This record gives sequence, C-alpha cells and structure tokens, in this order.
Amino acid sequence: MILNILGIDLGSTQTCAIIAQKDDEGLKIIGFSKAKTNGVKKGAITNIELASKSIEEAVRNAEMMSGVHYDKVVVSISGAYTKSVDSIGVVNIPNHEIGIKEIHRAVSTAKHTANIPSGYEIIHVLPYNFKVNDLEHVDDPLGMSGSRLEVSTHIVISQESHIKNLKKAVELADLRVDNIVLSGYASSIACLDDSEKELGSVLIDMGGAICDMVVHTGNSIRYNDCLQIGSINITQDLSMALHTPLKEAEKIKLNYAALSQQPNALIQIPTMGDEKRVNEVSLDIISEVIYARAEETLMILAKILSDNRYANSIGGGVVLTGGMTKLAGIDELAPATFDNRSIRIATARRDLITSFNEIFNDPENTCAIGLCLYGAGYFTPYELDSNEKLRYKGEIENYNRQIRQEIIPQKEIENEIKSDFFDENLQENDTIAIQEQLDFKETREKKSGLFSSVWHKIINQF
Repeated sequence: MILNILGIDLGSTQTCAIIAQKDDEGLKIIGFSKAKTNGVKKGAITNIELASKSIEEAVRNAEMMSGVHYDKVVVSISGAYTKSVDSIGVVNIPNHEIGIKEIHRAVSTAKHTANIPSGYEIIHVLPYNFKVNDLEHVDDPLGMSGSRLEVSTHIVISQESHIKNLKKAVELADLRVDNIVLSGYASSIACLDDSEKELGSVLIDMGGAICDMVVHTGNSIRYNDCLQIGSINITQDLSMALHTPLKEAEKIKLNYAALSQQPNALIQIPTMGDEKRVNEVSLDIISEVIYARAEETLMILAKILSDNRYANSIGGGVVLTGGMTKLAGIDELAPATFDNRSIRIATARRDLITSFNEIFNDPENTCAIGLCLYGAGYFTPYELDSNEKLRYKGEIENYNRQIRQEIIPQKEIENEIKSDFFDENLQENDTIAIQEQLDFKETREKKSGLFSSVWHKIINQF
C-alpha cells in the first residue's frame, strides 16, 4: 500500500510543505516547497486569510513537484500557545492479558483524570512509563500478563480558539487536517537518535520568531516550553542599530557567514527612509549586534532548562535545530552558554527517510520532515493523537493486514454464490448481479411454495 503524507509547518516567517511517500521500500520525500508566511506572528495566526494563502502556495508548489495527491495531512502547532499537564491512569485487567484495548483504556483514563483548564483542547497524550502489577519502568506492556496496568502520561494542550483558527486556515486552502502535532515534538522525531532518547536530551528548534524546547527521555517527551524570541529579532536589532530597512537587515543577517570571512570589510547599506543614500558600516558593529542577540537568546534558553526538574537527567546533551542555527559561530557560542553540556547542531536523520541533500542539509526543514515521519508511524509507541485516537507503532501494517484478511474471505463467498446461479465468465465480480440473483431465487421459492400449497388444497377438495 502506498501512502502519501503532506506535512505543513506553518512558521512565523515561512511555510514549509513536504510530501513524503511511504511504500514497501520505506519513506521518501517526493515534493517540497517553501512560501513566505503572512498573517502569523509569534506562532499565532493573526489573519486567517493571509495565513491560508501562504499554506495554499506552499502546498500547490509541493504538489507540482511530486506529481501526486496526498492521502494524509499533518500540520504543526507552535509551542507558543500550548501548555502541558501530567496525569496517571490505572485500570484493572480482568482477563490478565494486556492487549491494545487495555492500553487504550489506561491511556484514556489518564486523559479523563487530567486537570485540563477550561478553553483548552488536547493535542497529545504521551505515555512515558507503564507499570504492570508491581513491575515498574515497563517500556511496552503489550502481551504481558497482569491484573493491574498503570500508565504515566505527559499531556500537551492548546487553546481551543488557536486550534480552530489553525484548522480554519488549512481548510480555506482546500485541505482537511488529519493530525495536529506540536512542532517541537515533530522536530525531535526527525532529529534525535535512539541513544539520545534513551539517555535523555533537550531539543531546541530555533525558528524565525520562537524557539520551541522539548525534553525527551526514554519513550516520550516529558516537558515542552517555548521562548518567543527568534532570528527575526536579530533582523530587527540590525535594522535599528544600522538605521537600515528591515529587508536590507535580513540580507545582512543571511550573508553574515560569508561576511565573517572578511573581518576588516566595510559594507555599504542603504539608509532607512532614503534608500538611495548609503552608509558604510564595519563588520565589527554587525558582529556585535548579531552575537549580542544570539547570546541573549541562548542564555534565556539555558536558564529555562536549568530551572527545569529534568535538567540533571539529560545525559544526551542539547540538540539545536531550526533556521537560527545556520548563523555563523552559534556552534561555538552554545557550549559555554549551556554549562559546557554536549551540543549538537542537527538536521533530519537520513536513516529514517530519503531525499535530496539540499532538503536534509537545511535545518529549517526539520519540523516539516518530522511531520511526515509522524504521519508514517514514527512516534511515541502509544499515544492519543489530536483526534483522541490511539496511535501505536505498527498500526499501518496491522491495518493493511486486517484489510487483506477481510477481503479474501469476502471474495471466496462471492465466488461460491456466482457458481450457484450464473456463469462466472459472464458476470465476474458483479456484486449487484449477485444480489439480484439472490433476490430472484428467494422470490421464486416463495411463489413456488405458495402455488404448491394452493394446488394441494384444490386436490384435497376432490
């Protein structure tokens, strides 16, 4: 079975759309496009129509590149307007055999007992620990024997109005949302390897206007937070410090990696309000502005992490991704800021999905790739998704196997009916004709029985 998954990362500065195809050979990216985002500020939709047009443009170009239509649409939601709560669910197992239904019941119990604030909806219910009877730290309880199942969950929630605005913007682009995924969670799916998940790692997606942070330990994320500062703040700082238009400041920021190779260079930039007039600015001033904001951002993120209760359980270090990580020198600045923890600048893992190098090498695409991976089944072993449906690894394969098992007996029944009533060569696979023949036979038998009973009554009278 071929499944085409459309991942839409609606960022504050740009919208990324990726179409990935899952088949028997694996997962590969077949469509990719970016569009400038309008109508979104700090991760929140401020103009539904403009945001919808950004989505429509990115998806249309990705479709043209892939040449296929998508089967599933997975959209990211910013961590700026999400919260999280933890909850525990406990259920009894009458038959002492733990299956998918029992796990679903336990996770659903945790959802119902959670303290969800009014006006919020659930995005994810993520189990991070199972307990069977007295056996703790069970990774996967499926198939185990026990009379009691307990699950600890991390629940990600968002404002109901924010979710409705996101869905409406997508629907205006003639799309239907199948799943909504926390952007930081999607990035962690794409970036973190098994060792980093097992040892515990912090993933920070440094985007245009916000930085999403998630702490991943074991099977699931345990903590998520957001800092509403991003690379656009560097652009604004440059514009004010150099008194130049925002578009020119953005060009300077993007070209800084090349400019840093010429430390004594003087750069001519247009003046704000009169672009015909130019000023000469030394690279030292530009470097000071860029590094001051970058250092401030990293220091705030480090403070958020140090205040977190999981700060001492992240042996896998800090993983940075997102467009802001392309800034020259940030890999040298980060280790000192995060108390000399292990720092890795990451892009999407190549062992999970195949694509062109230019898509993989750009950390801006990490979240969108993670959305496609989520749609293909790469997620927490068990979870309730944004539709409150239980998701589990292997569900796609099990679903296909179930379909095949149901189709084969149905065909055998149809063939038996065909051989009884009409020539199989003339009426092959015609289920309507089968039903007509059944109805005809039933009617004929009824008429025959009625005529026979009347005839016998007439004979008995004589």
